[in-house]
Amino acid sequence: MAASPEAPVYFQALIFLGAAVVAVPLFRKLRLGSILGYLAAGLVIGPFGLGLLSDSTSVMHVAELGVVLFLFIIGLELNVSRLWAMRRDIFVLGTAQVVLSGLLTMLYPLLVADRPWKASLIAGLGLALSSTALVMQLLGERGEVQQPHGQKAFAILLLQDLAIVPLLALVALLSPLDSAGGDPAWLSAAKMVGGVAAVVLTGRYLLSPFFRVLASAGAHEVMTAAALLVVIAAATLMTYVGLSSALGAFLAGVLLAESSYRHELEADLEPFRGLLLGLFFISVGMTVDLQLIARSWAVLLGAVVTLTAIKTSVVYGLMRLLRNGHEVSIRTALLLPQGGEFGFVLFSTAVAARVMEQEQATLLVALVTLTMALTPLVAALAPRFVATRAAPEREERFDGARGSVIIVGFGRFGQVVSQLLLAEGVDVTTIDNDVEMIEAAERFGFKVYYGDGTRLDVLRAAGAERARLICVCVERKEAATRIVELCRTSFPLAEVYVRAYDRVHALELLEHGAHFQLRETLESAIVFGRATLVGLGLSPERVAEVEEDIRQRDRERFALQQQGRDPRAGNDKLYTRPVPRPEPFLPPQRQAIALNPVPGTGEDSDQDGKGKGDR
Repeated sequence: MAASPEAPVYFQALIFLGAAVVAVPLFRKLRLGSILGYLAAGLVIGPFGLGLLSDSTSVMHVAELGVVLFLFIIGLELNVSRLWAMRRDIFVLGTAQVVLSGLLTMLYPLLVADRPWKASLIAGLGLALSSTALVMQLLGERGEVQQPHGQKAFAILLLQDLAIVPLLALVALLSPLDSAGGDPAWLSAAKMVGGVAAVVLTGRYLLSPFFRVLASAGAHEVMTAAALLVVIAAATLMTYVGLSSALGAFLAGVLLAESSYRHELEADLEPFRGLLLGLFFISVGMTVDLQLIARSWAVLLGAVVTLTAIKTSVVYGLMRLLRNGHEVSIRTALLLPQGGEFGFVLFSTAVAARVMEQEQATLLVALVTLTMALTPLVAALAPRFVATRAAPEREERFDGARGSVIIVGFGRFGQVVSQLLLAEGVDVTTIDNDVEMIEAAERFGFKVYYGDGTRLDVLRAAGAERARLICVCVERKEAATRIVELCRTSFPLAEVYVRAYDRVHALELLEHGAHFQLRETLESAIVFGRATLVGLGLSPERVAEVEEDIRQRDRERFALQQQGRDPRAGNDKLYTRPVPRPEPFLPPQRQAIALNPVPGTGEDSDQDGKGKGDR
């Protein structure tokens, strides 16, 4: 029996939740991923399956809130400085990908399907956009969001989300309909700029005081409601001014990335984000028309192969052109061959503007859905094209983890730290996510727990709430900074000692509240330099003076940089050339002997290389 739109909402919820609970665990058990499970669930319960639900459009409108929340949480993981550092990937790589993929893809409907050039152009550019929700969910499930290929994929997806605005304007420009009733171009642009400015100024000056007042009230559910309010308000404002709702949520997240309430907001919204994003993929699965696919299977099959080949080749070629490595390039390319959710919006707008026929738009929606369904399988091919071997899976278990000191990262640095602590009988809990290293450590008698230290639930399970001190010894500086932020926000009673990558990273760690930081090569370089001076024959006293001078200069320079937040401060403390000295390091072992007489003085000289020294 199909559930009509008038059916009780709890009956529809029962169908959605039941389908998800059955399909997702089954697909994960088959190692196909949860996204394919959601899509399959939507296909089964949708109007083209068992017909339990018939209205996929209204479901998708609600489910789009999941995409909005997802972009907000992604924004929380970033900040303005990180976005600025990614500007080359966002604007150069992203723009080139959209333009090249769109122009190449339009050739298929133009030449093979004999469509008009306007419809072909919109089809090509719409298919050039990939699915932010699908790709980021896929990366999140695999723990690869912070990996290099995850960051590259995110930069391209962010530009694609921005590109929907000019693409919608292009549809209006190509439309044969009279658009005189719309706003003038200057007014539309002013609305967009004003909307973005409103979100930026509100996030910069009002949100932190707003959450501070709510936190003082002590009502947890109010904080959750406020988080939803912020996201929905930003999304609504962006929609009103003609921009993407996901862009508004993303901006709000970025502006709250430096807030002390960041992790609380993320924890509050995570359940809503997960459920609504799953609902979004179910609604996409409900749009799959099996009869249409059966009637047009040859055209769709050719389009799937063509689109996958074009987008994969373009992304890989551009990344190699921008001097990225083969592994990062191929992993990124295999993540982005699908069409995206913004394609649904673009194609429906093109139909309404009479740029595209409904029959072509229906085929394009089916194509987008098919490519989204195939993406997890395509992305799983990446290990076959790279030399690296995937680490075996290992369960996160923290039975018996009760250490008063937690060491996050058991590489070369963490192993040495642990030796000093264990020598004094300190109870240590060590976690790492490198399975091969953990197994090697176990062969030497070390107990290392498997877990990702950048996850709050892993730190809690490892006993961070009870720990006196947390030692962050991971190699990647982004991961170290993330762990410090989590620890200072969620475990304020524990002191945080951190391995810093370099001087700039050390300053950043102190800004985030680290109690102690040490640049990973500082002490070893000083010891190495000290041994070099000893090898040159300097006395131990002089070596100690030089070492203390260098340490003092470094401390003064670091203090100046910390005060002014300028990495160039204190550069006058550096030795940039040999220091002139009035006397040699070592006294001469014997008196100099002149070899020739100096003319007119009666003294010896060695000007001609002959004289007493030749005897």
